[in-house]
Amino acid sequence: MVVLNRIYTRTGDDGTTALATGARRPKFDLRVSAYGTVDETNSCIGMARLHCAGEDPELDAMLGRIQNDLFDLGAELASPDTGEKLAWEPLRIVQAQVDRLEAEIDQLNRPLGTLRSFVLPGGTPGAAHLHLARTVSRRAERLMVELSQEEGESVAPPALKFINRLSDFLFVASRHLNARAGGDVLWTPGQNR
Repeated sequence: MVVLNRIYTRTGDDGTTALATGARRPKFDLRVSAYGTVDETNSCIGMARLHCAGEDPELDAMLGRIQNDLFDLGAELASPDTGEKLAWEPLRIVQAQVDRLEAEIDQLNRPLGTLRSFVLPGGTPGAAHLHLARTVSRRAERLMVELSQEEGESVAPPALKFINRLSDFLFVASRHLNARAGGDVLWTPGQNR
């Protein structure tokens, strides 16, 4: 499926990039921004995993599955459904991936206490990195929704559900890590007036 034996091609020197379909788009194109932000989310999760692998192997495995799913999502966004017959079956996010995220959110959230305040991004290094990944995934979601509005059905509902659930997962995962270290960092309204 992927063959990378030469990293630079010089084809993007004119400010364009190729979608998986071969179509060229400007590098500032909304679709390119969407899958680029999905990739950025994936990198943030990779940073969070540096802090999770040793202390929570189960969460690390969940994050590893998510990273793989994010490549599926990027492939989907790079292969817009134009109605044309392609020489290959393009990857698409499926409902089972959304269902797995929901089940893992429930699993991580079950032992956590009820929130009575907003949570400040921070706490353990792993939780802080998960909060960063969460905010980047929200940006990816906004771009995907905008792309869906501009290009119609070219962003399938399961892909939009997946990116929406992902930010929920990352929020709960950060709370999960902080719970192991003493609890959430909570917002105190007007504390510094």
